[in-house]
Amino acid sequence: MKRYLIRRFLFAILTLVVATMLVFGLSRAAGDPLLLYAKPGGYGMSPQRVEDLSRKLGLDKPLVVQYFVWLGRVLRGDFGETIVAETPVSRLIRERMAPTVQLAVAAFALAIVVGVPLGVLSAVRRGSLWDYLGRALALFGQGAPTFWVGIMAILLFAVILGWLPAGTAGPDDVPLWKWAKLQYLIMPAVALGWGPAAAFLRLTRSAMLEVLGSEYIKLARAKGANSTVIVWKHAFRNAILQPLTAAAITLAGFITGAVVIERIFAWPGIGQLTIEAVWNNDFPTLTSTVLLWTFVFVFMNFLADIAYGYLNPVIRYE
Repeated sequence: MKRYLIRRFLFAILTLVVATMLVFGLSRAAGDPLLLYAKPGGYGMSPQRVEDLSRKLGLDKPLVVQYFVWLGRVLRGDFGETIVAETPVSRLIRERMAPTVQLAVAAFALAIVVGVPLGVLSAVRRGSLWDYLGRALALFGQGAPTFWVGIMAILLFAVILGWLPAGTAGPDDVPLWKWAKLQYLIMPAVALGWGPAAAFLRLTRSAMLEVLGSEYIKLARAKGANSTVIVWKHAFRNAILQPLTAAAITLAGFITGAVVIERIFAWPGIGQLTIEAVWNNDFPTLTSTVLLWTFVFVFMNFLADIAYGYLNPVIRYE
Protein backbone atom coordinates (compact mmCIF):
# COMPACT_ATOMS: atom_id res chain seq x y z
CA MET A 1 0.00 0.00 0.00
CA LYS A 2 2.79 2.43 0.88
CA ARG A 3 4.65 1.80 -2.37
CA TYR A 4 1.43 2.23 -4.31
CA LEU A 5 0.66 5.59 -2.66
CA ILE A 6 4.21 6.84 -3.19
CA ARG A 7 4.04 5.98 -6.88
CA ARG A 8 0.69 7.70 -7.29
CA PHE A 9 1.89 10.77 -5.39
CA LEU A 10 5.01 11.10 -7.53
CA PHE A 11 2.91 10.68 -10.65
CA ALA A 12 0.57 13.46 -9.45
CA ILE A 13 3.51 15.80 -8.81
CA LEU A 14 4.95 15.02 -12.24
CA THR A 15 1.58 15.71 -13.86
CA LEU A 16 1.35 19.10 -12.16
CA VAL A 17 4.88 20.04 -13.23
CA VAL A 18 4.12 19.13 -16.84
CA ALA A 19 0.84 21.07 -16.63
CA THR A 20 2.65 24.21 -15.45
CA MET A 21 5.10 23.88 -18.34
CA LEU A 22 2.27 23.53 -20.83
CA VAL A 23 0.31 26.47 -19.43
CA PHE A 24 3.40 28.68 -19.39
CA GLY A 25 4.48 27.53 -22.84
CA LEU A 26 1.06 28.23 -24.35
CA SER A 27 0.96 31.65 -22.72
CA ARG A 28 4.21 32.53 -24.49
CA ALA A 29 3.40 30.75 -27.76
CA ALA A 30 0.21 32.79 -28.12
CA GLY A 31 2.30 35.91 -28.76
CA ASP A 32 4.02 38.73 -26.97
CA PRO A 33 2.24 39.27 -23.62
CA LEU A 34 2.96 42.99 -23.87
CA LEU A 35 0.57 43.28 -26.82
CA LEU A 36 -2.32 42.43 -24.50
CA TYR A 37 -1.72 45.64 -22.60
CA ALA A 38 -1.89 47.86 -25.68
CA LYS A 39 -5.14 49.81 -25.89
CA PRO A 40 -7.39 48.73 -28.81
CA GLY A 41 -7.38 51.39 -31.50
CA GLY A 42 -4.61 53.31 -29.76
CA TYR A 43 -1.06 54.09 -30.76
CA GLY A 44 0.72 51.40 -28.75
CA MET A 45 2.80 52.02 -25.63
CA SER A 46 5.63 54.33 -24.83
CA PRO A 47 9.14 52.85 -24.48
CA GLN A 48 9.04 53.59 -20.74
CA ARG A 49 5.74 51.72 -20.39
CA VAL A 50 7.17 48.75 -22.30
CA GLU A 51 10.23 48.71 -20.08
CA ASP A 52 8.18 48.94 -16.88
CA LEU A 53 5.82 46.15 -17.97
CA SER A 54 8.72 43.94 -19.09
CA ARG A 55 10.34 44.32 -15.69
CA LYS A 56 7.03 43.78 -13.85
CA LEU A 57 6.15 40.66 -15.83
CA GLY A 58 9.70 39.33 -15.88
CA LEU A 59 9.89 39.45 -19.69
CA ASP A 60 13.37 40.97 -19.60
CA LYS A 61 14.82 37.61 -18.51
CA PRO A 62 15.52 34.40 -20.49
CA LEU A 63 12.53 32.12 -21.09
CA VAL A 64 13.69 29.45 -18.63
CA VAL A 65 14.19 32.05 -15.92
CA GLN A 66 10.75 33.48 -16.71
CA TYR A 67 9.19 30.06 -16.14
CA PHE A 68 10.78 29.60 -12.73
CA VAL A 69 9.91 33.14 -11.69
CA TRP A 70 6.32 32.59 -12.78
CA LEU A 71 6.21 29.19 -11.05
CA GLY A 72 7.53 30.70 -7.83
CA ARG A 73 4.77 33.30 -7.90
CA VAL A 74 2.15 30.65 -8.53
CA LEU A 75 3.39 28.57 -5.59
CA ARG A 76 3.02 31.65 -3.39
CA GLY A 77 -0.55 32.15 -4.63
CA ASP A 78 0.34 35.13 -6.83
CA PHE A 79 -1.39 34.65 -10.21
CA GLY A 80 -0.74 38.16 -11.44
CA GLU A 81 -3.27 40.88 -12.22
CA THR A 82 -6.07 41.30 -14.71
CA ILE A 83 -5.16 43.29 -17.78
CA VAL A 84 -7.91 45.92 -17.77
CA ALA A 85 -8.62 46.61 -14.08
CA GLU A 86 -5.26 45.34 -12.77
CA THR A 87 -7.10 43.44 -10.04
CA PRO A 88 -5.26 40.52 -8.40
CA VAL A 89 -6.39 37.31 -10.09
CA SER A 90 -6.08 35.39 -6.81
CA ARG A 91 -8.72 37.65 -5.26
CA LEU A 92 -11.11 37.03 -8.15
CA ILE A 93 -10.59 33.28 -7.84
CA ARG A 94 -11.27 33.36 -4.10
CA GLU A 95 -14.48 35.31 -4.68
CA ARG A 96 -15.70 32.93 -7.40
CA MET A 97 -14.58 29.66 -5.79
CA ALA A 98 -17.34 29.45 -3.16
CA PRO A 99 -20.28 29.51 -5.66
CA THR A 100 -18.57 26.88 -7.82
CA VAL A 101 -17.94 24.60 -4.84
CA GLN A 102 -21.56 25.02 -3.68
CA LEU A 103 -22.85 24.07 -7.10
CA ALA A 104 -20.43 21.13 -7.44
CA VAL A 105 -21.24 19.69 -4.00
CA ALA A 106 -25.00 20.01 -4.58
CA ALA A 107 -24.77 18.31 -7.98
CA PHE A 108 -22.50 15.61 -6.56
CA ALA A 109 -24.90 14.88 -3.69
CA LEU A 110 -27.77 14.64 -6.17
CA ALA A 111 -25.82 12.25 -8.39
CA ILE A 112 -24.95 9.96 -5.47
CA VAL A 113 -28.37 10.03 -3.78
CA VAL A 114 -30.24 9.36 -7.03
CA GLY A 115 -27.81 7.21 -9.00
CA VAL A 116 -26.53 4.69 -6.44
CA PRO A 117 -29.86 3.61 -4.84
CA LEU A 118 -31.56 3.37 -8.25
CA GLY A 119 -28.63 1.31 -9.53
CA VAL A 120 -28.98 -1.11 -6.63
CA LEU A 121 -32.75 -1.32 -7.09
CA SER A 122 -32.39 -1.90 -10.82
CA ALA A 123 -29.91 -4.73 -10.25
CA VAL A 124 -31.88 -6.41 -7.45
CA ARG A 125 -35.15 -6.19 -9.42
CA ARG A 126 -33.57 -7.17 -12.72
CA GLY A 127 -36.13 -7.58 -15.49
CA SER A 128 -38.87 -5.78 -13.55
CA LEU A 129 -40.53 -2.46 -14.24
CA TRP A 130 -38.06 -0.74 -11.89
CA ASP A 131 -35.17 -2.12 -13.92
CA TYR A 132 -36.60 -0.85 -17.20
CA LEU A 133 -37.33 2.58 -15.70
CA GLY A 134 -33.81 2.79 -14.28
CA ARG A 135 -32.22 1.81 -17.57
CA ALA A 136 -34.37 4.32 -19.46
CA LEU A 137 -33.43 7.05 -16.99
CA ALA A 138 -29.76 6.18 -17.36
CA LEU A 139 -30.01 6.20 -21.15
CA PHE A 140 -31.79 9.54 -21.25
CA GLY A 141 -29.54 11.07 -18.60
CA GLN A 142 -26.33 10.21 -20.42
CA GLY A 143 -27.75 11.02 -23.85
CA ALA A 144 -29.20 14.46 -23.11
CA PRO A 145 -26.62 17.27 -23.41
CA THR A 146 -26.07 19.33 -20.28
CA PHE A 147 -26.87 22.62 -21.97
CA TRP A 148 -30.17 21.21 -23.29
CA VAL A 149 -31.18 20.00 -19.82
CA GLY A 150 -30.40 23.43 -18.38
CA ILE A 151 -32.36 25.30 -21.05
CA MET A 152 -35.35 22.96 -20.76
CA ALA A 153 -35.31 23.32 -16.97
CA ILE A 154 -35.44 27.11 -17.29
CA LEU A 155 -38.24 26.90 -19.86
CA LEU A 156 -40.36 24.55 -17.75
CA PHE A 157 -39.77 25.57 -14.12
CA ALA A 158 -38.99 29.28 -14.55
CA VAL A 159 -40.90 30.42 -17.65
CA ILE A 160 -43.95 28.14 -17.85
CA LEU A 161 -44.55 27.15 -14.21
CA GLY A 162 -42.78 30.05 -12.50
CA TRP A 163 -41.67 27.88 -9.59
CA LEU A 164 -37.96 28.74 -9.57
CA PRO A 165 -35.82 31.73 -10.58
CA ALA A 166 -34.16 31.49 -13.98
CA GLY A 167 -30.61 32.35 -12.96
CA THR A 168 -27.93 34.00 -10.79
CA ALA A 169 -26.92 32.80 -7.32
CA GLY A 170 -29.43 34.89 -5.40
CA PRO A 171 -28.82 37.51 -2.70
CA ASP A 172 -25.40 37.42 -1.05
CA ASP A 173 -26.63 38.37 2.43
CA VAL A 174 -28.94 35.33 2.78
CA PRO A 175 -27.66 31.98 4.18
CA LEU A 176 -27.53 29.10 1.72
CA TRP A 177 -29.95 26.88 3.64
CA LYS A 178 -32.80 29.41 3.45
CA TRP A 179 -35.30 29.09 0.61
CA ALA A 180 -34.66 32.64 -0.61
CA LYS A 181 -31.13 31.51 -1.47
CA LEU A 182 -31.59 27.77 -1.96
CA GLN A 183 -34.14 28.15 -4.76
CA TYR A 184 -31.45 29.58 -7.02
CA LEU A 185 -29.29 26.46 -6.56
CA ILE A 186 -31.87 23.79 -7.41
CA MET A 187 -32.02 24.03 -11.21
CA PRO A 188 -28.26 24.43 -11.82
CA ALA A 189 -27.51 21.52 -9.48
CA VAL A 190 -30.09 19.26 -11.16
CA ALA A 191 -28.89 20.19 -14.65
CA LEU A 192 -25.25 19.57 -13.69
CA GLY A 193 -25.87 16.37 -11.72
CA TRP A 194 -28.36 14.75 -14.11
CA GLY A 195 -25.80 13.11 -16.37
CA PRO A 196 -23.46 11.85 -13.60
CA ALA A 197 -26.48 10.47 -11.71
CA ALA A 198 -27.27 8.36 -14.78
CA ALA A 199 -23.63 7.28 -14.99
CA PHE A 200 -23.64 6.23 -11.32
CA LEU A 201 -26.87 4.33 -11.91
CA ARG A 202 -25.40 2.31 -14.78
CA LEU A 203 -22.08 1.76 -12.99
CA THR A 204 -23.75 0.63 -9.76
CA ARG A 205 -26.18 -1.63 -11.60
CA SER A 206 -23.40 -3.29 -13.58
CA ALA A 207 -21.25 -3.82 -10.48
CA MET A 208 -24.19 -5.16 -8.45
CA LEU A 209 -25.20 -7.62 -11.19
CA GLU A 210 -21.65 -8.94 -11.33
CA VAL A 211 -21.46 -9.40 -7.57
CA LEU A 212 -24.97 -10.88 -7.26
CA GLY A 213 -24.01 -13.53 -9.80
CA SER A 214 -20.87 -14.57 -7.92
CA GLU A 215 -20.47 -17.89 -6.14
CA TYR A 216 -20.34 -16.61 -2.56
CA ILE A 217 -23.68 -14.81 -3.02
CA LYS A 218 -25.20 -18.04 -4.30
CA LEU A 219 -23.75 -19.83 -1.27
CA ALA A 220 -25.23 -17.23 1.08
CA ARG A 221 -28.64 -17.68 -0.52
CA ALA A 222 -28.32 -21.45 -0.24
CA LYS A 223 -27.63 -21.10 3.49
CA GLY A 224 -30.85 -19.15 3.88
CA ALA A 225 -29.36 -15.74 4.57
CA ASN A 226 -31.74 -12.78 4.67
CA SER A 227 -32.14 -11.02 1.31
CA THR A 228 -31.53 -7.59 2.84
CA VAL A 229 -28.30 -8.81 4.45
CA ILE A 230 -27.17 -10.36 1.17
CA VAL A 231 -27.84 -7.20 -0.83
CA TRP A 232 -26.45 -4.55 1.53
CA LYS A 233 -23.87 -6.36 3.64
CA HIS A 234 -22.31 -8.72 1.11
CA ALA A 235 -23.13 -7.53 -2.39
CA PHE A 236 -23.22 -3.74 -1.96
CA ARG A 237 -19.98 -3.56 0.03
CA ASN A 238 -18.12 -5.20 -2.83
CA ALA A 239 -20.01 -3.52 -5.67
CA ILE A 240 -19.56 0.00 -4.31
CA LEU A 241 -15.82 -0.13 -5.04
CA GLN A 242 -16.16 1.05 -8.64
CA PRO A 243 -18.69 3.88 -8.05
CA LEU A 244 -16.79 5.12 -5.00
CA THR A 245 -13.46 5.33 -6.76
CA ALA A 246 -15.14 7.15 -9.64
CA ALA A 247 -16.81 9.59 -7.25
CA ALA A 248 -13.67 11.69 -6.73
CA ILE A 249 -13.16 12.08 -10.47
CA THR A 250 -16.84 12.96 -10.85
CA LEU A 251 -16.56 15.68 -8.20
CA ALA A 252 -13.50 17.09 -9.95
CA GLY A 253 -15.46 17.08 -13.18
CA PHE A 254 -18.23 19.07 -11.49
CA ILE A 255 -15.77 21.71 -10.32
CA THR A 256 -13.89 21.95 -13.61
CA GLY A 257 -16.74 21.26 -16.00
CA ALA A 258 -19.45 23.62 -14.77
CA VAL A 259 -18.60 26.24 -17.38
CA VAL A 260 -21.70 25.61 -19.51
CA ILE A 261 -24.11 25.44 -16.58
CA GLU A 262 -22.66 28.54 -14.95
CA ARG A 263 -23.04 30.39 -18.23
CA ILE A 264 -26.64 29.27 -18.80
CA PHE A 265 -27.77 30.15 -15.26
CA ALA A 266 -25.50 33.22 -14.89
CA TRP A 267 -23.92 31.51 -11.90
CA PRO A 268 -20.99 33.65 -10.62
CA GLY A 269 -18.40 30.88 -10.37
CA ILE A 270 -15.01 29.98 -11.79
CA GLY A 271 -16.54 28.86 -15.09
CA GLN A 272 -18.22 32.23 -15.57
CA LEU A 273 -14.93 33.93 -14.70
CA THR A 274 -13.19 31.89 -17.39
CA ILE A 275 -15.73 32.88 -20.05
CA GLU A 276 -15.32 36.52 -19.08
CA ALA A 277 -11.54 36.15 -19.33
CA VAL A 278 -11.88 34.74 -22.86
CA TRP A 279 -14.14 37.58 -23.95
CA ASN A 280 -11.87 40.24 -22.43
CA ASN A 281 -8.70 38.58 -23.76
CA ASP A 282 -7.53 38.45 -20.13
CA PHE A 283 -4.75 35.90 -20.45
CA PRO A 284 -3.50 36.01 -16.81
CA THR A 285 -6.97 35.11 -15.54
CA LEU A 286 -7.47 32.42 -18.18
CA THR A 287 -4.15 30.68 -17.53
CA SER A 288 -4.74 30.86 -13.76
CA THR A 289 -8.17 29.20 -13.98
CA VAL A 290 -6.84 26.49 -16.31
CA LEU A 291 -4.01 25.80 -13.88
CA LEU A 292 -6.44 25.73 -10.97
CA TRP A 293 -8.67 23.22 -12.76
CA THR A 294 -5.66 21.03 -13.50
CA PHE A 295 -4.66 21.04 -9.83
CA VAL A 296 -8.19 20.16 -8.71
CA PHE A 297 -8.46 17.31 -11.19
CA VAL A 298 -5.03 15.86 -10.29
CA PHE A 299 -5.74 16.18 -6.56
CA MET A 300 -9.13 14.47 -6.80
CA ASN A 301 -7.59 11.76 -8.98
CA PHE A 302 -5.02 11.16 -6.25
CA LEU A 303 -7.82 10.89 -3.68
CA ALA A 304 -9.53 8.35 -5.94
CA ASP A 305 -6.30 6.33 -6.04
CA ILE A 306 -6.15 6.41 -2.23
CA ALA A 307 -9.77 5.26 -1.96
CA TYR A 308 -9.19 2.48 -4.46
CA GLY A 309 -6.04 1.35 -2.65
CA TYR A 310 -7.84 1.34 0.69
CA LEU A 311 -10.91 -0.53 -0.55
CA ASN A 312 -9.09 -3.06 -2.72
CA PRO A 313 -7.48 -5.73 -0.50
CA VAL A 314 -5.06 -6.72 -3.29
CA ILE A 315 -3.47 -3.28 -3.12
CA ARG A 316 -4.01 -2.64 0.60
CA TYR A 317 -2.02 -5.67 1.66
CA GLU A 318 0.59 -5.40 -1.08
